[in-house]
Amino acid sequence: MHTYRVVVAYDGTGYSGWQVQPGRETVQGWVIRAARPLLGEGVRVTGASRTDAGVHALRQTVSIKGTRAVPAAVVARALNAELPRDIRVVGCAEADAGFDARRAAAGKRYVYLIEDGTVPTPFLLRYAWHLPWRLDVAVMRRALAPLRGRHDFSAFRAAAGRDHEPTCVIRALHVVRRRHRIALFVSADRFLHHMVRNIVGSAVEVGRGARPPEWLGDVLASHDRRRAGPTAPAPGLTLLRVMY
Repeated sequence: MHTYRVVVAYDGTGYSGWQVQPGRETVQGWVIRAARPLLGEGVRVTGASRTDAGVHALRQTVSIKGTRAVPAAVVARALNAELPRDIRVVGCAEADAGFDARRAAAGKRYVYLIEDGTVPTPFLLRYAWHLPWRLDVAVMRRALAPLRGRHDFSAFRAAAGRDHEPTCVIRALHVVRRRHRIALFVSADRFLHHMVRNIVGSAVEVGRGARPPEWLGDVLASHDRRRAGPTAPAPGLTLLRVMY
């Protein structure tokens, strides 16, 4: 088998997430179909992150294993010729035979975009969560501070992920405002199902004044998803990069 390390960018709006699902359009499904004519019927495609339906990626790392040896530059061109325009290969290199994009990942970085202006910008409807309230970013930063470091993040985990180890290490967590746009950046060694979106939904509760800043630390300590805020919508979330 020949292995390639491929970096893929995609607009997740029209897809049921990354992972192949019967009867649904997925990003992984498209990459497999695009790679098969070039690299052989037995092609294997593994993504570093299983992004949910509607979630985007700027630099999703993918390992592709095929039975044919093809130059990396040719692989990139061939894939882009077959993929829809909202899925693009932005990097491709030959990799060691044992490279697995998911198992080798040392961490991931996501950004969640919020718009809190009076009128939503039409160009951001697919990429940001519009809110009718002016959020207090300083208070949100205070509330999020206890989440940095190694913790049990059960309180921010979707029910579908309860069979996974809940301990993660958040290495960086920043909230940045530019006029009516707020970006919440999160870097961690790993993420639980809906973890970022549940953290964002809880931070918004604090930012709009519905909860005090101390509440988020109490939610974290409770390990109880029922005590956290709502799950933020998928379109605001983008996978920025995977660290190795």
